[in-house]
Amino acid sequence: ADFNYGADEYDAEGNEEPKVLPEGSETMPYIDESPTMSPQLSARGQDSGDGVSPTPADGLGTGGERDAGKGLEMRKLVLSGFLASEEIYINQLEALLLPMKPLKATATTSQPVLTLQQIETIFYKIQDIYEIHKEFYDNLCPKVQQWDSNVTMGHLFQKLASQLGVYKAFVDNYKIALETAEKCSQSNYQFQKISEELKVKGPKDSKESHTSVTMEALLYKPIDRVTRSTLVLHDLLKHTPADHPDYPLLQDALRISQNFLSSINEDIDPRRTAVTTPKGETRQLVKDGFLVELSEGSRKLRHVFLFTDVLLCAKLKKTAVGKHQQYDCKWYVPLADLVFPSPEESEHCPQVHVIPDHELEDMKMKISAIKSDVQKEKANKGQSRAIERLKKKMFENEFWLLLNSPAIPFRIHNRNGKSYLFLLSSDYERSEWREAIQKLQKKDLQAFVLSSVELQVLTGSCFKLRTVHNIPVTSNKDDDESPGLYGFLHVIVHSAKGFKQSANLYCTLEVDSFGYFVSKAKTRVFRDTTEPQWNEEFEIELEGSQSLRILCYEKCYDKTKLNKDNNEIVDKIMGKGQIQLDPQAVQTKNWHMDVIEMNGIKVEFSMKFTSRDMSLKRTPSKKQTGVFGVKISVVTKRERSKVPYIVRQCIEEVEKRGIEEVGIYRISGVATDIQALKAVFDANNKDILVMLSDMDINAIAGTLKLYFRELPEPLLTDRLYPAFMEGIALSDPAAKENCMMHLLRSLPDPNLITFLFLLEHLKRVAEKEPINKMSLHNLATVFGPTLLRPSEGESKTHLTLASDIWSHDVMAQVQVLLYYLQHPPISFTELKRNTLYFSTDV
Repeated sequence: ADFNYGADEYDAEGNEEPKVLPEGSETMPYIDESPTMSPQLSARGQDSGDGVSPTPADGLGTGGERDAGKGLEMRKLVLSGFLASEEIYINQLEALLLPMKPLKATATTSQPVLTLQQIETIFYKIQDIYEIHKEFYDNLCPKVQQWDSNVTMGHLFQKLASQLGVYKAFVDNYKIALETAEKCSQSNYQFQKISEELKVKGPKDSKESHTSVTMEALLYKPIDRVTRSTLVLHDLLKHTPADHPDYPLLQDALRISQNFLSSINEDIDPRRTAVTTPKGETRQLVKDGFLVELSEGSRKLRHVFLFTDVLLCAKLKKTAVGKHQQYDCKWYVPLADLVFPSPEESEHCPQVHVIPDHELEDMKMKISAIKSDVQKEKANKGQSRAIERLKKKMFENEFWLLLNSPAIPFRIHNRNGKSYLFLLSSDYERSEWREAIQKLQKKDLQAFVLSSVELQVLTGSCFKLRTVHNIPVTSNKDDDESPGLYGFLHVIVHSAKGFKQSANLYCTLEVDSFGYFVSKAKTRVFRDTTEPQWNEEFEIELEGSQSLRILCYEKCYDKTKLNKDNNEIVDKIMGKGQIQLDPQAVQTKNWHMDVIEMNGIKVEFSMKFTSRDMSLKRTPSKKQTGVFGVKISVVTKRERSKVPYIVRQCIEEVEKRGIEEVGIYRISGVATDIQALKAVFDANNKDILVMLSDMDINAIAGTLKLYFRELPEPLLTDRLYPAFMEGIALSDPAAKENCMMHLLRSLPDPNLITFLFLLEHLKRVAEKEPINKMSLHNLATVFGPTLLRPSEGESKTHLTLASDIWSHDVMAQVQVLLYYLQHPPISFTELKRNTLYFSTDV
């Protein structure tokens, strides 16, 4: 692997075209001022971050920051990375300027390619921006190359910030520059050829001499760059001692940059998401709620009202402040005409575009981070305006999640021809709607057509009659409402009885998180029985959960009923029920047995809850002869191996027969199977291989996770944990790359070789994502905390802070692993040989 900075490795865009903006948004990109983990401009108009004070976030391993020497070392990492990205930026500007001179020369001839006016518009201010950055680079470079801890460069950043006005002119002209370039390309073949392939010089020590980039992509770079200097200033301030002469200069530069970004963003005015909602009528309202409808290929949030004889789908109309809110009817179907098409009848229905899991997980991480920021603001008696701003941002993110996460199709068909498609996140909810409609359809119903006046009256009544007033997102909850449970719920599904005839039966478990329910676990199918005995244990992660649902299904083996749509659940629900998770009752160390009754069926189960901080303790094994709970260096030395035998065997087995298993590593294995495998590996029993080949693959995957979880010290070590937390928090990609590779080099050999071995395996698993549904992000979420969580310290924190610690630490742990998973292949020998800019102990 080559760790020199290729243009596309650390530049937000590399050589790609600029991001395509969402439909209906401003053409102008919205510049995100908040120092988030992804340092590019937000092309969506919803991330309206505000300047954040440059103090390090609590709980992100900054305790050791008081060690000034270490802070200064991190400064060099940040600067050397930024310098490399600055070199590439200058090369990109040079490439953009290159055609300008010959174009100007032809402009005055009888056959101009472009007029002088067009050239002025397209290349407006590029020369000025180039000169500013060239001067900045030429002054900063020698300071970083001849580094010593007393070096000062705050004045350079201060000067750079003071020249940001030229960017204001560039941004104001950007839209027209793009339009002009586009028009000229269409009307002039010569210019089209020039603008399609501009040659950008590679960095000095890169293997690539040139890369080809379009003019459109290059014109986007300055907009992208505006944010970069602000992010680097955040990083530098975080690692500059307050008494260092640079500190006030950097603070001043950051203040200027943030004010500048705010002024630009006010001009750009981000697109506001129109929050849609409900409607109603004078008949009796039986049920209402928010559902996502797939309408003309896009997802819309609807408020759906079920009356005694009609299903009405509505959205809340936008009204002026103080005006009475109204619903707008999108469509209605009289229940007499309503049918549920079976999967095979609905093949003409549109294919559901499913948002990749990693995007949903990213958004959950963002929301969790904002939640803990709100808590911090409240604890510090923060300004109500700041809290309101955070809550607004949280609502926008939660709304996006609510709209984009559902994937289970719920189809409604009007006998007179029109079909409608809702997407739900929970099969429980789908069956509740279906049952409510079917119950009403048993009555003698008449078909009818509503006149426009009748429809108006019905829709008007929805507002008064509705029972669900708020969109189901946590930001709509009152402060005194229960925040739900954060941690792990252990559930054993024992058995069920009450079935009238033999069937192939299984259960699924759903819990709510982020305002909606999702399926978290599934038992095996117990065949041909009226009294299934599953006795399977699951560990379910709770993220602010308040309820547990159990659904009991009869498995459908009829091939004709299986639909091409992966999310279609065709198995028949035999019964369903739910219980509230009472924090007082659940938080005991003992198992608590319970029964859910559903449609005459009784399902027996037991559960116990472990809060996050309790479940995350690493306890070294008392006996050193086994492998679980024993240091990895001890095990590899004893085995004379580079990677522990247990890791090699479990990975080999998963690659042999589990790589296409849906939810591999996410779906819990049966706890008793995992314990049996643990005992066999610990005893080094000669029957290991036979047992592995017979064992359920989820149990083998669970054993591998348990091995890493029970290491007395995390695989990526306690010593380096704070540095990993700091490295992943760096905003500048080049500095981050420098730091993250340096940290890998600092790991002991057994840890590093095992980590790289696991990394390549997880990448192979993710290659099968279309089949196994496990993206790199899913895998990072499962393994990140297991490989990084420190062995002590966190568990002392008070219970109520569990969600707070979680959102910060786990989020960063997931990001660290995801960083390496998304990185081009890393080889042990290359890593050891390549020292990048410098090598020092971070």
